[in-house]
Amino acid sequence: MPIKIPNDLPAFKTLEEENIFVIPAERALHQDIRALKIAILNLMPDKIVTETQLLRLLSNTPLHVDIDLIQMSSHVSKNTSQEHMLAFYKDFADVKQNRYDGLIVTGAPVELLEFEEVDYWEELCELFEWSKTNVYSAIHICWGAQAALFYHYRIPKYRLPEKMHGNFKHHINKPDYKILKGFGDAFHCPHSRNTEIRKEDIFKVKNLDIVAESDEAGVHIVADKSQRHFFLMGHWEYDRDTLAKEYVRDKNKGLDPKIPYNYFPNDDPSTMPVFNWSCSANLLYSNWLNYCIYQETPYDLTELKPFIIQK
Repeated sequence: MPIKIPNDLPAFKTLEEENIFVIPAERALHQDIRALKIAILNLMPDKIVTETQLLRLLSNTPLHVDIDLIQMSSHVSKNTSQEHMLAFYKDFADVKQNRYDGLIVTGAPVELLEFEEVDYWEELCELFEWSKTNVYSAIHICWGAQAALFYHYRIPKYRLPEKMHGNFKHHINKPDYKILKGFGDAFHCPHSRNTEIRKEDIFKVKNLDIVAESDEAGVHIVADKSQRHFFLMGHWEYDRDTLAKEYVRDKNKGLDPKIPYNYFPNDDPSTMPVFNWSCSANLLYSNWLNYCIYQETPYDLTELKPFIIQK
C-alpha cells in the first residue's frame, strides 16, 4: 500500500523516481481504507531533506500511511522557506484535537543548549504531554530522544569531549523486542551528536530498557517495557552522504572536524562512503509500523488507551 502525501510536496517526486509507491492525497480520499495516521514533528533545519528521508522509510511496508507534518509555532524555520512551511506543515496547535497511531520527533541542532533555553521548549513539553493521550506509539530521534527522556523521566544529557560522528556497529541487548524482529546479532547506524545519555541514568528507571548499544557510540535504542515509546540516539534515516555533507559543512565553518568514524573507505573523504545501515533502518521502521502500531492500536482512535509513564 502507498504512503499518502501531497503531490506537490518535494519528497513526492523524489520518492516516485525511486519507484516508491506514493499516492496523492486527493486520490486517497476515494479509498475505503483506515490508514495509519502518523505525525512527524520535524525539528531539523533542512525540512525537505529530513521529510524525504523519513517518508522513504515509512513507505517501505504494505500498510497505508497518512502523514501530518508538524512544526512548533513558537519557532520560525530559518533554513526552509516559509512558503514550504505554510503549504505543507501544521502548527501543533492545529492538531491538538487529533489522535495518531504514531508520532516521530526528529533531532534538532540545539543540543549544546540546556533544554529550557530552547525557544520552543515549553511548546515541545506540551506536545510530549499531549502524546500520552493522543498517540499510541512514538519514535524520538537524537536530540528529540534526549529531550523526551528528560521530560518524561528526568534523564539528563551530558556534553561529550568531542563530537560522536560516524557509522557505528551496535549489538542487541533485547532481541525479543518487536521493533528488532528479523535483526541479526549486530547492525550499523550513524550517530552525529555532541551530547549523550548514560547507561547508569537509564538503569535507575525500572520501566526503561537499553535495547541496543555500541561499544564505541554508547546507548542507541532505549524503550519502555510496554514497547510504545522508543528513543533512538542514532540517525537511521540518514542517506549515504549525510555524514559527508556534515563533515564538509563543519570544515567550511573552520571547526577542524575529525573524519567520521568507520565511514569513508580508508578514511579518505574523496571516496564514496560506506552505506551499510539502509536495510536495518527499513526493517526497524517497518517493524514499528507493523508490530508496534498496526497490530496493537485500536481501529477507532477514540478508544486509544493513554500511555502511562512508570518510573
